[in-house]
Amino acid sequence: MAESTLSPPAGIDTAAIRAAAQNLADGPVTVGYKGDREAVIKLLNGALATELVCILRYKRHYYTVTGAQNAGVKAEFLEHALEEQEHADWLAERIIQLNGEPDFNPATLLERSHAEYDESGEVQSMIRANLIAERVAIESYRQMIEQIGDTDPTTRQLLIKIMAVEEEHADDMRDLLA
Repeated sequence: MAESTLSPPAGIDTAAIRAAAQNLADGPVTVGYKGDREAVIKLLNGALATELVCILRYKRHYYTVTGAQNAGVKAEFLEHALEEQEHADWLAERIIQLNGEPDFNPATLLERSHAEYDESGEVQSMIRANLIAERVAIESYRQMIEQIGDTDPTTRQLLIKIMAVEEEHADDMRDLLA
């Protein structure tokens, strides 16, 4: 088989890319990263705090809702709590990829969260609180996506992915209110 004599596409400086790639301590953050890494990490930590508060709220509602007639609502709360946990894991992982530290400090969780915790005891109040929190999350993600713009495509895609699930959650809660 003949050896390929193809060269890199025009405009790609392979030697410079390979030289810059030698800084192994930066992991996936290369010299071409255009985002403000510290600002993105701060945004992601705010989103992480929001997801953690949402997990706690949904879990509380899951455990405190009662009555056989509310079995479907209870199941929905648990499903959402598990999905919010997945979002928190994704956010923490991305923060680590950006050489940051995810902030799980419970002492400051509520002040860093965009959403609020809720201790409602009545099912419709729980649903309403969750719908409000989902709408807060959706708008928060929309604003983060707008701020990041095209400077960090990986983080942008992650936030879009999470926002889509939050929109599904809001739709679910709206349906349960009816």
